[in-house]
Amino acid sequence: MDTNILLESGTNELEILEFTLGDNHYGINVAKIREILSYQKVTPVPNTHPSVEGIFMPREVMITVINLKKCLGMEDDGQEGLFIITNFNKLDVAFHVDQVVGIHRVSWNEIIKPDSTINGEDGSVATGVIKMDGKLVVILDFEAIVSSISPETGLRVNDIEQIGERSRSEDPILIAEDSPLLSSLITDCLKKAGYEKLIVTCNGQEAWDKIQEFEKAGTLDENVHCVITDIEMPQMDGHRLTKLIKSDDKLKHLPVIIFSSLVNEEMRRKGESLGADAQLTKPEIGSLVDAIDELLAKRNNKFNISDAKHGYESYKESIDRGLNTSIESARTQMNSAK
Repeated sequence: MDTNILLESGTNELEILEFTLGDNHYGINVAKIREILSYQKVTPVPNTHPSVEGIFMPREVMITVINLKKCLGMEDDGQEGLFIITNFNKLDVAFHVDQVVGIHRVSWNEIIKPDSTINGEDGSVATGVIKMDGKLVVILDFEAIVSSISPETGLRVNDIEQIGERSRSEDPILIAEDSPLLSSLITDCLKKAGYEKLIVTCNGQEAWDKIQEFEKAGTLDENVHCVITDIEMPQMDGHRLTKLIKSDDKLKHLPVIIFSSLVNEEMRRKGESLGADAQLTKPEIGSLVDAIDELLAKRNNKFNISDAKHGYESYKESIDRGLNTSIESARTQMNSAK
């Protein structure tokens, strides 16, 4: 299946594959999909999660098959259906669904973020809802589904414990992450790593509004030293946010880190074309801290050199003014003596 449909990066658009489970309609970002296969017999594996049907090996690659109906608490009616083969967080996973309806190109502006009654901090499998042809299509959080079955595939928070004691940093960081659970985990990890000045937003639009607010007030360089953004977010995605920052002469000096489950070779090329300074998959929280350390060191060194240069120029100007004043004073005295 060719998932390279969008020709331009940073357009704030995505492709949604619509599929069904019983009478309900769901969606998945096409960027996560490798291919769609007809049902194949799977080999059960003892003592696995109840939602895991088993494994199969298309083209000599072993893939775990997850029964999506069981994950969502629906009755499994035994339909053969289809396998949606996905790749995210460096994992290949097949999701067993009933039927595929089609692919829709939509804007992130059209996707409604579920409120707290559906998406609490404990997490939910719904990341967004979109209305299509008079029906509601629920976009599922496949990362959360896999993480609930196999927690070690989520953020590797133990990486932070291995870093050890660190001094407190005064660098403020702006975060754009729509998942309440992941946002909480990321902020906790960064605080343990010494980064306590965090501004947390739940999508790219909120982050962009904050940047614009600081820029208009002339306080951007005081309030934001680095931006960390997810890719998939309602209202405005991370690629669009990166493009807006890096295409603005007043903002492009801001380091931008894309931290997303979608970072693969193709998405990495897209991020590079938009000017992202670093791109990491979400399990790599330890690598995220390393990337922040490196980018902030470069940023602060550049600003220190700039400040030193400005200070030298100011000092030189004051010396020149003083020298000119002394010369004028001497000339005045000589004229008076004559």
